[in-house]
Amino acid sequence: MLKPRKFFLTAGVGFHEDPLVSFELALRDAKIEKFNLVPVSSIIPPDCVRVSLEEGLKELSAGEIVFCVMAKHSSGEEGKKIYAAVGGAKPISGHGYLVEYSGNYSGEDLDSFVRERASYLVETSHGKKPNEVFSISKVAEVKKITTVVAAAVFVI
Repeated sequence: MLKPRKFFLTAGVGFHEDPLVSFELALRDAKIEKFNLVPVSSIIPPDCVRVSLEEGLKELSAGEIVFCVMAKHSSGEEGKKIYAAVGGAKPISGHGYLVEYSGNYSGEDLDSFVRERASYLVETSHGKKPNEVFSISKVAEVKKITTVVAAAVFVI
């Protein structure tokens, strides 16, 4: 069974004239550029624990296939602000949820927004409030081509 034991949150930003390089630089800023990232949907397994970025990275190696829930946004409209955010919620027992949002930033409290959405999914799925809520977000003003990423990265 392929089931994550741990996960960690990370975010980054990259600036460059080329969209692909901008994305790579955002992944580098988030410290996850060395992995073959595979996007997955929104479920946190029941016994999967959140760890720090540093602890999670210790268990991964360059070139490894790594599953993640990622929000990503790129823009070349200089002066605009863009964002990427991932939030999650876990009940005491049962599976949790991750949500990812990205787009043009207009000043909203991104962390509250994604935490509320993830909490709603737990409450409507399990009929109880989550025991743990968390989030990560990145906002950047566009220069050249700018890419922002936020991710929940799973460790198998």
